Amino acid sequence: MSGLKLEIVQEAPFSSLEEEALLNLLRTSDCLNRTFHLKTRHWGVTSTQYNVLRILRGAQPHGLTCSAIGSRMITAEPDITRLLSRLKALKLIRQHRDAHDRRVIWTRISEAGLDLLKKMAPVIQRLPRELLGHLDSAELAELIRLLESARKIGAEALATLD
Repeated sequence: MSGLKLEIVQEAPFSSLEEEALLNLLRTSDCLNRTFHLKTRHWGVTSTQYNVLRILRGAQPHGLTCSAIGSRMITAEPDITRLLSRLKALKLIRQHRDAHDRRVIWTRISEAGLDLLKKMAPVIQRLPRELLGHLDSAELAELIRLLESARKIGAEALATLD
């Protein structure tokens, strides 16, 4: 019996090898994401909020619009506005309206947001090695290649649904 079947207590066979691979990928992604979330929780932010702060740090000094932030996120977030409101309430970001188009809101990371990222850096920078350090460089390169290939097909499938 496969590892995944034991984990999810499934006795029936998977309908295909593709199904087993997809479910393994989803289960692994969830496991790694939960681990990352537990590491960021100590600082009072979610892994998604951390992702936004890193994006905004990279977009200094100009900042980004909501849609630009959304397009750069690791995981899709359906309500960027609410996410940014929470970060603003925590004083980790600053926002201002565009001078030429009042409908556009620009978001920049605050000094408090930058300080938080500096405090988090030692723990967050160790995490990839803790989670994937058991793989050698050839295995990591192959994993990246396979994931990028699967993501490309997934993105193409999404495009046909729009």
